Amino acid sequence: MPEQPFEPDRAIAGTGMGGAMDLATSEAETLEKTPGGPEGTGPQEKPRSLWSDAWRDLRRNPVFIISALVILFLVVISLWPSLIASGNPLKCNLAKAQEGSQPGHPFGYDGQGCDVYTRTVYGTRTSVTVGVLATLGVAIFGSVLGGLAGFFGGIWDSILSRLTDIFFAIPVVLGGLVLLSVVTSNTVWPVIGFMVLLGWPQISRIARGSVITAKQNDYVQAARALGASNSRLLLRHITPNAVAPVIVVATIALGTYISLEATLSYLGVGLKPPTVSWGIDISSASAYIRNAPHMLLWPAGALAITVLAFIMLGDAVRDALDPKLR
Repeated sequence: MPEQPFEPDRAIAGTGMGGAMDLATSEAETLEKTPGGPEGTGPQEKPRSLWSDAWRDLRRNPVFIISALVILFLVVISLWPSLIASGNPLKCNLAKAQEGSQPGHPFGYDGQGCDVYTRTVYGTRTSVTVGVLATLGVAIFGSVLGGLAGFFGGIWDSILSRLTDIFFAIPVVLGGLVLLSVVTSNTVWPVIGFMVLLGWPQISRIARGSVITAKQNDYVQAARALGASNSRLLLRHITPNAVAPVIVVATIALGTYISLEATLSYLGVGLKPPTVSWGIDISSASAYIRNAPHMLLWPAGALAITVLAFIMLGDAVRDALDPKLR
């Protein structure tokens, strides 16, 4: 058989069946190397961080979207309640006390003749303010104490552990009845201070455990071996990887603090008139629940929706930040 002339622009690649397949040289090179990948693995994507993965999951979670929209609405009416309520929550007319829904007053009137709709809208500001400020105070104070104790350990960790045990033994409602009963201020600050005082141990323990886990990772040990200072280790390497559990618990606790404020106000030791609060309105309406149930229905419903929205948001954030659920 006469020899075939060698053509340098062709390459012979064996097939798996013992035959031969003619390929152009450029095509053979294409099979060996795919553009963008070192070994034909395709384009290399930039590695995503925990936060980018969490945000991607949150955007696809309907629970997060619904709860976030509800919370956004609550924040807007907390900042600008006059957008949807033009009346004065402290302006009352005894002649209309306990009357039901009327044109311009869809929720009716309370026992003092105040517009229930206007008071419910303006009560959002108080409840959201107390919940947000209490959560920020608890998260900052508890995270700092727990993070430092978990990082340095030793005697400071032992002292903090015993201190948190003491605060965990104090019943929240009973503590509020004892501590707030001697306060005569009508502002929200005594209530916020009480929540921070009894709420920081939970965040502190979570932050302590997260820091202890994070500081044992290889990248922290490598940074320490390279001479990184304690402040750099805490701020640059440990905190970004230990803050996720604190955010989850704080988000869920925000709804709990709103409910706690309403409970203390209902018992008469929280916020006091003339402050407009859902807890105060619920306490005032409880005596008229048979004759005028609308007085209790609307502020209690607003409280339930608000607490549920923050709990749903916390659950969605927890699912997104928990690597075990991926």
